Amino acid sequence: MLLKTFRWSFAVTAVGLALGVWYGGWTAFGVIAILAVLEISLSFDNAVVNAGILKKMSAFWQKIFLTVGVLIAVFGMRLAFPVVIVAVTAKKSPFEAVNLALTDKDRYEQLVTDAHPAIAAFGGMFLLMIFLDFIFEDRDIKWLGWLERPLAKLGKVDMLSVCIALIVLLITSFTFATHAHQHGGAHADKAQTVLLSGIAGLITYMIVGGLSGFFEDRLEEEEEREREGERSAVVLAGQAAFFMFLYLEVLDASFSFDGVIGAFAITNDIVLMALGLGIGAMYVRSLTVYLVRQGTLDDYVYLEHGAHYAIGALAVILMVTIQYQINEVITGLVGVVLIGWSFWSSVRRNRAAAEGDGAVGAADEAKVP
Repeated sequence: MLLKTFRWSFAVTAVGLALGVWYGGWTAFGVIAILAVLEISLSFDNAVVNAGILKKMSAFWQKIFLTVGVLIAVFGMRLAFPVVIVAVTAKKSPFEAVNLALTDKDRYEQLVTDAHPAIAAFGGMFLLMIFLDFIFEDRDIKWLGWLERPLAKLGKVDMLSVCIALIVLLITSFTFATHAHQHGGAHADKAQTVLLSGIAGLITYMIVGGLSGFFEDRLEEEEEREREGERSAVVLAGQAAFFMFLYLEVLDASFSFDGVIGAFAITNDIVLMALGLGIGAMYVRSLTVYLVRQGTLDDYVYLEHGAHYAIGALAVILMVTIQYQINEVITGLVGVVLIGWSFWSSVRRNRAAAEGDGAVGAADEAKVP
């Protein structure tokens, strides 16, 4: 199972490293390897969250996620996305942006860095909404019950997550504008860009997530009608899967922001960046499918909780990086620690249940009115 699931990742790794050696020698080989590890470490929480969504999809759509989805992730986010950023922010054509990336790497890096506030605001708001909607939902299984119980009660307030997200965005943009004004106003014009980008991230989440949820609910309703063999249910299943796939791609894009920006701390060569981050993206994809097929999320029930807390932490980090610089190592470690903690909590829960001590398991699974 392990070899079958990761075979494409291994193949892409071999090809990518070989291309790196051909392109820039053994130095390029080392840079690509480092970038791949960086991408995997920063996106491990992405794999866990994706697995929770992907397990609801058929084997066909899981295969689409590993094929077409990878092309979008590798070529779209890791190669085309930095070029599009430069083209839009510097008001250049895509061809000029590619030429700049290949001929004037320092200038290219500077343009991408200048666009970071808008990127961070968009991705931060999208991820923050995912986290807020998760923690405000009343769940049968609770990891940090002392925190999740009161939040679940607060979650009964309509549109609370949207209100909190908008408050965070307003505070962030106001703080950024004030800081820019105090330091000569060099970036004062970007405060409006941060606000608009954050609103765009919120709207994207609501549209894609809303459509995905709508078709998923409709599909469940159709299945409850004793499956009379109507074609509408088949069409609806395709629509639901498509929007869930679209939701996964936007989610992956949001997770990719920190990896793409963090990669500039290692290299500003767009070719090495695409190869290294692309290899890492393949492993994240394969890990997602592996978690689904092994049923790991069912065995370790707190993993999904840990991943969503990691999403919340990443959202906060992205919003903070609009004004302050945070080391990429910290960004990666936060997610690893939270997921590791949730995994260990799941192991302890399973061990207690196996030993016949139902106290822990019963407390964890108790429904809270």
